[in-house]
Amino acid sequence: MTSETATPTDLLDQVAASTARFDATIGTLTESALTEPSGLPGWTRGHVLAHMSRNADSLLNLLLWARTGIEIPQYASIAVRDADIEAGAPRPLAVQHADFTASAHRWQAVASTMPAADWLAEVRNRQGGTLPADQIPWMRLRETEIHHVDLAVGYTPADWPAPFVARLLPEAVADLTRGLHPESTPTFDIQAADTDFIATIGPGRPLHTVLGPSSALLAWLLGRSPGTGLTGPLPPLPAWK
Repeated sequence: MTSETATPTDLLDQVAASTARFDATIGTLTESALTEPSGLPGWTRGHVLAHMSRNADSLLNLLLWARTGIEIPQYASIAVRDADIEAGAPRPLAVQHADFTASAHRWQAVASTMPAADWLAEVRNRQGGTLPADQIPWMRLRETEIHHVDLAVGYTPADWPAPFVARLLPEAVADLTRGLHPESTPTFDIQAADTDFIATIGPGRPLHTVLGPSSALLAWLLGRSPGTGLTGPLPPLPAWK
């Protein structure tokens, strides 16, 4: 079964494994490490942990919306989301760890008991986009894997599971192509050295090829790497959304 054809149940197993890895990493942190910068500009590791806990609760809201038919926004507002992260970031490590674990368990408990028909219900993400509920496990998996790297404590893009990379890489290509401005970034190809993946980013004729391992390509496209391990001219990229 490919990553693209994985069912919500298959993805729940991947989320559980990813969450366990993230939880184990939190267990290695110290109080001082929590206040140090993460891989995200302006955020400490405490910000990343607070975000992960509130993200789990926000995706739980979407699961409950799908399950009950009662509209429950992912977040009350972007301002509330941001304020919750700022308020949660300076909490002690033990509180942060317990919050992460509890919020992840709440989400997993509801997701694992979702009736099959409810996965087909439509909900809206925080950007206002409509999507079927069966995309919610994938949303959570992206959070746990990408932000695990953002903790900057040893988990790197090379540690991303192959099925995760295989699914997210074409999504990242599509997202960047939609946001690319030809006047600032010329069209180019990317080619994976470890799989048969090749794609064009941009609307025109590609001028060159960026080559490297799939995980390194993905990390670069997501703004999680300056392009370490890649060959070919590396054009400036718009921010991944």
